[in-house]
Amino acid sequence: MAETATKARKSTGKSVKVKYSKRMYLEWFEVMYRVRQFEQAALKAYSQQKIRGFCHVYIGQEAIAGGLYSALRPEDKVVTAYRQHGVALSRGLTSRECMAELFGKETGSVKGKGGSMHFFSKEKNYFGGNGIVGAQIPIGTGIAFAESYRGTDNLCVCMFGDGAARQGALYESFNMAMSWSIPVLYICENNGYAMGTSVSRTSNVTSIHQVGDAFNMPNEAVDGMNPESVHVALEKAIKHIRRGKGPYFLEINTYRYRGHSVSDPAKYRTKEELEYYKGLDPINTIEDKIVKDKIGTLKEVDAIKVKIKEEITDAVQFAEDSSFLPASELYTDNYVQKDYPFIKD
Repeated sequence: MAETATKARKSTGKSVKVKYSKRMYLEWFEVMYRVRQFEQAALKAYSQQKIRGFCHVYIGQEAIAGGLYSALRPEDKVVTAYRQHGVALSRGLTSRECMAELFGKETGSVKGKGGSMHFFSKEKNYFGGNGIVGAQIPIGTGIAFAESYRGTDNLCVCMFGDGAARQGALYESFNMAMSWSIPVLYICENNGYAMGTSVSRTSNVTSIHQVGDAFNMPNEAVDGMNPESVHVALEKAIKHIRRGKGPYFLEINTYRYRGHSVSDPAKYRTKEELEYYKGLDPINTIEDKIVKDKIGTLKEVDAIKVKIKEEITDAVQFAEDSSFLPASELYTDNYVQKDYPFIKD
């Protein structure tokens, strides 16, 4: 099982020779380092029982957040699955409001009512964080259709994991999106295992992007351990979509260093496989490139690290100092259809 997953990962990498500005490389590093430090702090708080319930961290997948940060416009919409802290941070949600949400505090992005899986920000055009596997696929398709209906050139990025790629809603959404040329960018973050089962044990189609062929949807595999590769692929897909040519499907091959959730010991993969991918750590890779290729200096990189560590320390303290909602808030932010037969004022 593990060997099959490793083989699938090794076959998708593409060398990227495109050069970007010093500013972009440093911003990629900052975004990715913020995600890593945030997630490590979240794990520590979870071990201290300051965070309860489900918690799915993004450690290992940070290059995707970096690429999203640089390739998208603020006006573009994003919707994703429950492993979503890194995506939310890349879209501009603050470390404070995200950490407070994990702590269940009223200063959180949705007042502590969403927790790890349900961050949300209308202001940042971030639509979650969705806890039901694959539910965001038709949601993202609908959000993109709304942009088309309004006549904008914005798009919706709809992200899901390799496990959700087997959901029937994906096929229905793909069919509708292609039929109506909906401006949606589908991204499968393929980290190889869904909850704990390798891709090769769930389908004979292990190159998930090929599912798009059934709908004549342009698609390709992307090296998800490198923000340059992610950015290049996103730019290509986004250009296609903004020209009114309809959807695009990217399978971004990545790897999570932790289990599916905090409670997962990840015994379904070997130590050797994990160590191999730790050798491809996206943060170490981009840091080495910045310094060794003299894009920036070690001093500049270290300054970013200091700033981010201070930011995350502040975020944790902010979350601890914030208050829980009063019990009366249980009755707010709920959808109510007042003419429903059993609803009484």
